[in-house]
Amino acid sequence: MHLTQIELVKLFVSLIIGGVIGAEREYRSKSAGFRTIILITLGSTLFTIFSMQIGSPGSPDRIASNIVTGIGFLGAGVIFREGNRVNGITTATTIWIAAALGMGVGGGYFIICILATALVLLVLYGFTLLEKYIDSASQTRNYKIVCHYENKTLFHYEQLFKEFKLHSYRGTQSKTSDTITGSWIIYGPARNHEKLIGVLLKDEKIKEFDF
Repeated sequence: MHLTQIELVKLFVSLIIGGVIGAEREYRSKSAGFRTIILITLGSTLFTIFSMQIGSPGSPDRIASNIVTGIGFLGAGVIFREGNRVNGITTATTIWIAAALGMGVGGGYFIICILATALVLLVLYGFTLLEKYIDSASQTRNYKIVCHYENKTLFHYEQLFKEFKLHSYRGTQSKTSDTITGSWIIYGPARNHEKLIGVLLKDEKIKEFDF
């Protein structure tokens, strides 16, 4: 296989694209950071080049088509559950699109890959403020309250949710000995959550409170 100048350019462009996207992930201390994203784009570019060079004439994408399958394992590796939240989704999708960009560069689609990289950076950097605004305007949390059993105890807390203009969906409720446990999915403005939490933390009747 003879290494041409255009193939060297592809590797260099792939290195740059992976570097600028990986820098953002590294800055945010994500599990797939600077070197990882670069290696993904370079690997995808190489597989695409090799597929075009050594693939059969009728299916030059035979090798490259397996990149999509392989990259799924990497993406799944950075997704994890922490409490009631699932983390790593954005990093997993960044890995996915980094592989797509590497394939595009390997196929010689430089302009569209550069434009797509700019859009990726816009989403990762520019949309962060918009995401924070949306999250503060409507935030979903899981509440769990354990307290001494009294008639209408949990109903009292549901009324309290309404007073703070929060919408709630009742989950499981259980009673053990002299205690009763209730859980809710509650959504509403972040500032209302903080006010409610402040009140519940001062409630001496509550034995346990998860939020």
